[in-house]
Amino acid sequence: MNPTAYLLLLLAAPLVASAGGSNYGIAPGALPDVAGKVREWPVPTPKFARDPAAAPDGSIFISVMSGNKVARFDPRTQTFREWDLPSGHRPHGVLVDKQGIVWTTGNGNGTIGRLDPASGRITEFSTPSGGGGPHTLVITDDGGTIWFTLQSGDKIASVDTRTGAMREYRTSGGPYGLALDQAGNVWFCRIGDNRMGRLDPKTGAMSEVDMGRGSQPRRVATAPDGMLWIALYGNGKLAKLDPAAMKVVKEYALPGGNAGPYAVTVDGGGMVWVNEINTDTVVRFDPKTEQMRVVQLPSRNTGIRKMIVDAGGKLWYMGSHSGRLGVVE
Repeated sequence: MNPTAYLLLLLAAPLVASAGGSNYGIAPGALPDVAGKVREWPVPTPKFARDPAAAPDGSIFISVMSGNKVARFDPRTQTFREWDLPSGHRPHGVLVDKQGIVWTTGNGNGTIGRLDPASGRITEFSTPSGGGGPHTLVITDDGGTIWFTLQSGDKIASVDTRTGAMREYRTSGGPYGLALDQAGNVWFCRIGDNRMGRLDPKTGAMSEVDMGRGSQPRRVATAPDGMLWIALYGNGKLAKLDPAAMKVVKEYALPGGNAGPYAVTVDGGGMVWVNEINTDTVVRFDPKTEQMRVVQLPSRNTGIRKMIVDAGGKLWYMGSHSGRLGVVE
C-alpha cells in the first residue's frame, strides 16, 4: 500500500468507528438545528407496531409484532407496504443492513428472520436454545455479525449474516437493549438486576457495571465520542457511561421526573435523544451544555419503545400504543 493510501485509511477508520446511534446499520446524521416539528402517520396494521429502522434508500421499516408483519414507509410518497412473516415469528426488533436486507428478531418462535424486500423471500435462522425471546438486535459496522438479546432466555447471542451460524452466551437479569462500543465489546441492559453487562466477543468473558438499586437500565446507545448513554427506566434518569473505564461518569434527572425513560439514541453530532413514555415526550440533550429540550408529541399514550436517527439527522419513532409512526425535525 502506498503512503498516501495508508494515510487516507488511517483518517477514514475513526469515522466508521464513531458512527454513534444504535448500531442499526445506517450511520445517523445530524441536523444543524431542530425546529421541534412533529409529523405522524397511522400504520396499516396497528397491532403493536413497535421498532423503526432506517434503510439505505431513506425508507423506514417497522416491526409489527402482534400483526406478525414487517412494514415499510416511504417518506417521499408517504405510503406503506407490508410483508407477512412466517407463522409465530412475532417480530420484536428490526434493522436494515447496508445491502437493504431486513433482519428481525422472532420473539415468538426463537428465530432471527431475514427478509429480502426485492424478492419477498424470507428465511428464518433458529437459535441454538430454540427460544428465549429474541429481543433487540444490532449489527457490526462491517455487516458480518448481528448481536441480539434473548430476554426470557437470559442470553446474548450472535448470528453470522453470511452463514446463519449462531453462538449464545449466558447472562442474567433479562437482557434488553444493547449496543457495541468502539472497541467492539457488546454492552447490554440487564434490566432485571440493575446492571450493564459487557461481553468481549474475542474471549467470551463477561463483566458488569452496577447502575444502582432500582435503576432498571432499558436501552443503550453509543455516541460518536465513544461514551454510552443509557435510559434508566426505573429512576427517571439518563446515564453516561465510560466503557473503557467501566464506570458511570454522570447521571442526569430528566424533566418528567420518574416518567419511564425507555428508548435512547444519539445523532451523528453527539446529541442524545431519550423519550419519557409516561408523558408522551422526547427529550433532546446536549452533552456539551447539559441543556435539555422537551418535544411534546401530538398523540396521547404514544408508547415509544425504540427511536432511531436517520442519515439526514431526523428522529423517527413508532408509537406501539397509538399505532402511529412519527418523525421529529
